[in-house]
Amino acid sequence: MKTTISKIKSMKGREKISMLTAYDCSTAKYMDEAGIDIILIGDSMGMVVLGYKNTLSVTVEDIMRHTGAVARGAGNALIVADLPANSYDSNETAALNAESLIKSGADNVKIENEPEIAKFLVENKIDVMGHVGITPQTVTDFKVQGKEKETANKIIKMAKDLEEAGCYCIVLEGIPLDLGKRITEALKVPTIGIGAGPYCDGQVLVVNDMLGLYDAFTPKFVKKYAHLAEDMKKAFKDYVKDVKEEKFPEDKHCFH
Repeated sequence: MKTTISKIKSMKGREKISMLTAYDCSTAKYMDEAGIDIILIGDSMGMVVLGYKNTLSVTVEDIMRHTGAVARGAGNALIVADLPANSYDSNETAALNAESLIKSGADNVKIENEPEIAKFLVENKIDVMGHVGITPQTVTDFKVQGKEKETANKIIKMAKDLEEAGCYCIVLEGIPLDLGKRITEALKVPTIGIGAGPYCDGQVLVVNDMLGLYDAFTPKFVKKYAHLAEDMKKAFKDYVKDVKEEKFPEDKHCFH
């Protein structure tokens, strides 16, 4: 059965929400079959899929293409697509780009901060997931946010402003676990943490990180559930060896 925003909101305080990124049809299909609640087509694709140094070069067209692929693979999970950097600089631009992502297969969109933009989108019947803490589209120093009282209070206020703007859910990234707990308890909508501790209403990871596919660096908050890079390299080496030694293809791989 298709996961709805109403269901996600009802899970707060009752059942933890599971969320992962995906960028292709096959991966989305397997996640869906595993029972994932939310699939995010994240601008993280810039680094883990497209080979950029950061997320800033990702375009709306990139997100659209990968959103379509994910939507064709996942029939049950709620699908949320990132509005990438510079795609929601004004109300009108945000609405236009959000509608493009919805038409590509997303159920809703995610933005970083910007409660006024979020409010405009919600008022125009576009559901929005918020994002506070480390916000990769704007932050220049990728370190834990909210350790100081003043910064923590700003993050709390931003989360509350996004809730008031109509966001159905808010991602908390890279903040101390006690701040994650404070925000989760202060909001009526669910929080989903990534490096924000165990007290959030759900958790999200980048799929390439948790599968051990991205080895440029591994954030402290990542748990690797597999080490697929090693498996893939072994498979590729075995293939090269078989081709060179004329062990592939065998007769069973041939047509007669």
